[in-house]
Amino acid sequence: MLQRAGAGDAEARRQLMPVLYGELKKLAAGHLRGDWSVTLSATGLVHEAYLRMAGAGNQAFESRAHFFAMASRIMRNVLVDMVRYEKAEKRSKGMTVHLEDCGDIGNGGEDMLLELNSALDRLESEFERAAQVVEMRYFGGMTVEESAAALAVSPATVQRELRFAQAWLHRELAGNQPGA
Repeated sequence: MLQRAGAGDAEARRQLMPVLYGELKKLAAGHLRGDWSVTLSATGLVHEAYLRMAGAGNQAFESRAHFFAMASRIMRNVLVDMVRYEKAEKRSKGMTVHLEDCGDIGNGGEDMLLELNSALDRLESEFERAAQVVEMRYFGGMTVEESAAALAVSPATVQRELRFAQAWLHRELAGNQPGA
């Protein structure tokens, strides 16, 4: 159904959204959980991500994992754009993206999210697959197996790339901290 919807089949797209909506909402809620003041609900994040995906034209999705990888990237971009907007407007409300398995780099508010986004962009320019794994796992909530299927690699490769990316990001972000 994803492939048909991506190929422009309006009926498949109409049937697909209710099927995926609940899962997308869980994914969005994971992005927004925490002790932070949030200006966007999980429903709002799903709707914004959907609008951006729909605005990108007809996209062919190879699999369920590919769809959720794309949704993860778009949700990350929505969150980063909101933080940038809020900082530009000098608002005091915060947002968070928890990266629990990545040590202490996921708890730092708006500035940390922007630094993390910049670091992920640098990681992607040097080590594309490692950046994709981080996006899928932490922004997309995908399992190791789902990430491996989306990238057409083994679960062991995903775990190895994840360990590398965590260390690389930790080093990059620690270098941006005062006193580091």
